[in-house]
Amino acid sequence: QLDGEVPNLGKYAACRRVARTIYLGSAPTATAAHRGLEDRRVKLGCVMPGEVPNVFGDALRRLAGTATYLYQDGPRYWYSTQPTVTKLAEDRAEQLNRDPDKVARELDERIRVDLRKQGIFSRIHPLPHKGHDVPDDHDARLVVLSAEHAYSKEKGNAAEKAAAAILEYRGTSPRIYRNTLVFLAADKTRMQDLDEALRRYVAWESILDEKEALDLSPFQVKQAETQKASADSAVNARLPEAYQWLLVPVQESPDVPVSWQSFRLTGQDALAVRASKKLKSEELYLCAFSATRLKMELDKIPLWRGDHVSVRQLVEDFARYSYLPRFRDSDVLLDAIRSGVEALTWEDNFAYAAAYDEAKGRYLGLEAGKTISIIVDDHSILVKPETAKRQIDEDRRKREAEKEEGREGLGEEDGGKTPGGDGGEVTPPKPQPKALPRRFYGTAELDAVRLSRDASRIAEEIVQHFCSLEGCDVKVTLEIRATIPDGASDTLVRTITENCSTLKFSSHGFEKE
Repeated sequence: QLDGEVPNLGKYAACRRVARTIYLGSAPTATAAHRGLEDRRVKLGCVMPGEVPNVFGDALRRLAGTATYLYQDGPRYWYSTQPTVTKLAEDRAEQLNRDPDKVARELDERIRVDLRKQGIFSRIHPLPHKGHDVPDDHDARLVVLSAEHAYSKEKGNAAEKAAAAILEYRGTSPRIYRNTLVFLAADKTRMQDLDEALRRYVAWESILDEKEALDLSPFQVKQAETQKASADSAVNARLPEAYQWLLVPVQESPDVPVSWQSFRLTGQDALAVRASKKLKSEELYLCAFSATRLKMELDKIPLWRGDHVSVRQLVEDFARYSYLPRFRDSDVLLDAIRSGVEALTWEDNFAYAAAYDEAKGRYLGLEAGKTISIIVDDHSILVKPETAKRQIDEDRRKREAEKEEGREGLGEEDGGKTPGGDGGEVTPPKPQPKALPRRFYGTAELDAVRLSRDASRIAEEIVQHFCSLEGCDVKVTLEIRATIPDGASDTLVRTITENCSTLKFSSHGFEKE
């Protein structure tokens, strides 16, 4: 049969000659400790002058993969009266075509294990059944489509239809935050190879699970374990080859519909890691954003609502509209806002205000060019730079005018003198300025396990404000107290003491009580 299927083999009757050679060569070794005939001797028994030995090597490999009674152990081949487990595995793999659920469960498990390496994604949704399995949130995420929704170059393929359905709806309600999802789909052609490898793996696994019931010999068990490991490697290699299409919804401008861009992923990294690298290289998933580019987006659409826009509204806009950049989460936007407001060149960007008083037409808590803390609510707003500068200049002129009026008021009333009780003249006391606090102290207990995190937060939210003041002298002292129930070993004492000296501790030491 093999000779008839492959013309190159049929030309020499290669499979028939290999089968006869193995039979004649291995029969005398049926009861020997080392049964079988080595592959090089099989070729030697087949080849005739003028023929190529490689043809018989190919025939041997094909015969070993399909023959029911032909056994192989390394380079040795022999026949037995008992069918090989290879044939049993092939039969079971064929039966799995009628029971695809087992294969689907194995694929599901392998994908979930692979997606533990998340790359740059904060969250990943593996194999959702419907749109309601994917939440409608602000952070950008990766959705891995199931194998039945495979991608092909055909227009309106199953992958794009499934992705569009998830993008448009969450269950029965329309999805609001559509600029947060990208999709990973399997290739329709490569999925057939992956399915074949999965069926072989599941078949070998089931044989090993039933090895006692099947009464397998130690050699057959070893052969099954080897074949299972080989099938497992094949599945691991074909999984990234199958899931190679990244589908990204894009929109050039607000007046054009959403379209789909497909990118072929390469490499053997984890699925999410490969998708992360591609999205970053194409700038379709941003983990950082500059204040200058944010100002350009605000002006281009525009996103301003009059002379200002709510911070919460901006978070909503960037998560909702596909024609805007796609951020990993809202922190990327807040960092861009913070850097733009705190920059010395804030007049090229924007300012920040805690609220807007519509009755007075003024911005409350207007700040620019200094460190700020951003609150995401309906009151905190970004202000156009020209509008903010106008109010800042008006406030400065108003303060200067009030100071001037105060100085003129002190010079009136006869040079500022009032008659005293004894007929003399008394100079009225000058108004004393309000006493301002000049010192600060604070003590905080840090979590020893999360020391870097806690110390970083204190540095950003407390110390940084003092350091930004001109002439402010800031001193920060770290005090460590450790109680060791079993006592400190000599090695620990020596290590800690040397490190303290290197780090220039002002004082340090161990105590026995």
